[in-house]
Amino acid sequence: MNPPRKALPPVFSGLEFRTALGMFATGVTIVTARTAAGDLIGLTANSFNSVSLDPPLVLWSLARAAGSMPAFSTGSHYAINILSADQKVLAERFALKGADRWAGVSFTEGAGGAPLLAGAAATFECFNRSRYEEGDHVIFVGEVERCSHRAGASPLLFHGGRFFTEHPL
Repeated sequence: MNPPRKALPPVFSGLEFRTALGMFATGVTIVTARTAAGDLIGLTANSFNSVSLDPPLVLWSLARAAGSMPAFSTGSHYAINILSADQKVLAERFALKGADRWAGVSFTEGAGGAPLLAGAAATFECFNRSRYEEGDHVIFVGEVERCSHRAGASPLLFHGGRFFTEHPL
């Protein structure tokens, strides 16, 4: 018996899929960079994951239709800022379209000019190593050149469409 050559069509709606995905609790990040012209860009993302310890690789994904896609696709560096529990307002602001995301935001310059957000629980400064187009998103794999973390910081979590912080069991 030969295995199927492709997946069967889904038997669920897009809303059902999105709702089921929302049951996976994730951390919240803001991915930042600079455009070729030097402008700051950043967006809220919860599609972050480790890939490899040696070499140090991480991944995140971005919708193909995102306005920042050209800058992230062609830039050499970006930073992944893992948000702490007290950065919920920042997560919401960087998720909005058309908002002045950078007004009053404290940051330092990271590798390749990517902004490192003050107060983040952790930061990963990445070389834009590779990209993979899959479905309606592009998966970015970053080679981590530098990383840091804030010991004892409580993470900002996202689950079922709401923000949370951790509570030890």
